[in-house]
Amino acid sequence: MKNLEAVELLINRNSMKMVVAPAPSDEELALALQAAVAAPDHGNLTPWRFKLIRGENIQKFADLGITIRQRSDNPFPEEKVAASRQWLSEVPLIIAVACHIDYSNTKIPESERMLSAGCAVMNMMNALNALGYGTFWSTGIATYDDEFQAALGFDSLDYRFMGFLAVGTPKVAIPKKERKSYTVFVEEWTGE
Repeated sequence: MKNLEAVELLINRNSMKMVVAPAPSDEELALALQAAVAAPDHGNLTPWRFKLIRGENIQKFADLGITIRQRSDNPFPEEKVAASRQWLSEVPLIIAVACHIDYSNTKIPESERMLSAGCAVMNMMNALNALGYGTFWSTGIATYDDEFQAALGFDSLDYRFMGFLAVGTPKVAIPKKERKSYTVFVEEWTGE
């Protein structure tokens, strides 16, 4: 059975940073999380881990990330701090994303686990987009700081923190994005 409508949805997908309430219902979120489980997963390791951050915990998340960032060697200018706080104050749902690294399994490399986790996130984003929500995968603020990662419950010895999704109702119409033609990066291999 061909489903061209689903293919068109994928082709026209675009990130939407500016989202507001309402967030997906628990039932809609369950569908999106179940879609994540359909990602390719060599060895059935299920390496992806998600933390849901809602309500007043979003403010705590913003405060934590900004505090850690401002103590770093690369602090934000004050206008970026204010813009980040403003943006996060309107986001109704954050999904923190990490990849679990199980060192007892030496057969499947970390790179494959990271790819699998990325596919799980993309499945979830596509499901949320299909339900009418906007999603934005961010690696900003303090994503690459071990202290931030650990505070979210992802010890850097066992996890690779991959950023977070901002999820909600698009604040404005999701813009169409001009995409490159696939022909730019595809060629036939002839074995010669």
